[in-house]
Amino acid sequence: MAIDGIKTLADKERRAVTETVLAMRSIARVSVNGEIVIEQRRPLIDMSGVNLAPPPGAFAQATVAAEEAMVRLTLEHIGKVKRAADLFAGVGTFALRLARIAQVHAVESDEKAIKALDHAARNAQGLKPVSVERRDLFRRPLMVSELKNFDALVFDPPRSGAEEQCKELARSAVKKIVAVSCNSLTLARDLSILRNGGYRVTSGTPIDQFLWTSHVEVVATLVKG
Repeated sequence: MAIDGIKTLADKERRAVTETVLAMRSIARVSVNGEIVIEQRRPLIDMSGVNLAPPPGAFAQATVAAEEAMVRLTLEHIGKVKRAADLFAGVGTFALRLARIAQVHAVESDEKAIKALDHAARNAQGLKPVSVERRDLFRRPLMVSELKNFDALVFDPPRSGAEEQCKELARSAVKKIVAVSCNSLTLARDLSILRNGGYRVTSGTPIDQFLWTSHVEVVATLVKG
């Protein structure tokens, strides 16, 4: 449980939270504004056989079923490649699965998230090499000269999309791309940039993981050549 946007807990409030959590037992950790108040046990997420310990407040997909569907679509499209990139990688939802079939370079701006991904990859068995890079892709997208190293790429940006990165991707020779987005408007803009650069959209799959809201996740696949 991660609580953000409130004042720092006073000692009395901290004790109350601790006592409540200890009595409940079902909650592994409680953090407030990124600070751990109590951790009864190390929280772990199973990424297809890789144990990941997420930092407080780390982003995770809304449902397990939706995450599995997005991963399946991604892996089916990418297929057998030697080297792939995962941009806006977070804690490794895609990178740690891709590493079963290819070398992976994961790029993420959040320091705690990328460290958690790196730690999980280093302590897992059966993965191909995973390299990580902390980088703000809004300000410093991977350039064409860097993208030439990859056969395939997946990106899953925040709602604002990946406009600057797509401008570089459109000029690249990456053969296969998977674009994941929770904002269909910015996704449409990004896909248009890629299409103008010679990519062909081969599929677009909506995934309704945000129940009782108007939002929808979309996985789009593209190829060049």
